[in-house]
Amino acid sequence: MEWKWLHMMKLNKINKIYQSGKLTVPVLHDIDLEIKDGEFIAIMGPSGSGKSTLMNIIGFLDPPTSGTYELNEEKINSFHENQLAGLRNKHIGFVFQQFFLLPRQNALKNVEAPLVYADVGKRERVERAQEMLKKVGLGDRATHLPNELSGGQKQRVCIARALVNDPEIILADEPTGALDSKTSEQIMELFVQLNQEGKTVILVTHEEEIAAYADRIIFLRDGKITEDRRHSA
Repeated sequence: MEWKWLHMMKLNKINKIYQSGKLTVPVLHDIDLEIKDGEFIAIMGPSGSGKSTLMNIIGFLDPPTSGTYELNEEKINSFHENQLAGLRNKHIGFVFQQFFLLPRQNALKNVEAPLVYADVGKRERVERAQEMLKKVGLGDRATHLPNELSGGQKQRVCIARALVNDPEIILADEPTGALDSKTSEQIMELFVQLNQEGKTVILVTHEEEIAAYADRIIFLRDGKITEDRRHSA
């Protein structure tokens, strides 16, 4: 499916309930949220508040139990998984705290991975992956395996991998959670740069100093949005 991407995300009365045997676990309650092109948003809240679940729904990784999710005024609740997978691969880059790098593949191969799924030819894959590694300051680490990289370098590889398909949206779940404060600052400055280049950045964090980089902070508690704060100019 070819998508005209001038994105506006609109979540209306989103609820998420997990079922474990006879146990019902409600996680999100009546979430109303609009996200516009080019925003830099931080989602904050204590553990168990539903932050990661909300991000997974935004990124089409997990369907809501009820409510509607509109993308460019089109409801995507009824989209098939292959349609959602196509949207994810083309338009969204994911960055996670745990890195999820392939341990036996070097940095270049890890960054190439999304392009393999997108059926991009080998020569173009290599060129684009090298370009992204240079963009995140790791042009000289392309042949290094993950165990030869520092935590900050691993996260930069993850960001390069998220960028290689030139997505409009970057979703980052606790991207600095495993990093020291200096490295965290460097990673956040990279997210700021990406946002200034026009990317929509949405990150989950429990750290106020990390959320402070965003232009808009959404607070969750017990699965509900309790505050939606924009930084004044």
